[in-house]
Amino acid sequence: MRNLYEIDDFQSIHNELYFSLNDNELKIQIEPAGQVLTDSDHLAFIYVVEEGDEFSYLQFPKKVWEGLLTIIKTKKDPFLTIDGNTIQLHNFANELEMLVFNIEGNGNYGSEFVQAVEETFREILEEE
Repeated sequence: MRNLYEIDDFQSIHNELYFSLNDNELKIQIEPAGQVLTDSDHLAFIYVVEEGDEFSYLQFPKKVWEGLLTIIKTKKDPFLTIDGNTIQLHNFANELEMLVFNIEGNGNYGSEFVQAVEETFREILEEE
């Protein structure tokens, strides 16, 4: 069974970005898979992780997109804190940046998602 874990908060500590989950009581054990996808129906970005023999997903809803903007601006992969443990989400910055530029003006993602991405990431999109 594939699990979906919603990221609910982020903070910047010593120029590094840390996301956290509210599902800490589940004793989640994941390994980063290095791939970012979209969930345009729920206005979210998804980071793929390995959990046992399957893939699970970290969902980054619109409420934490300010943190995603910071990731693209700094080009630094963020960290995820789960139950006091910290893991780096490798390849996140690169995958996210490529995806955001692909979404710009691309109706295949749905107009609401495209508009939300263009508004949130306008600063980055206007630089190119």
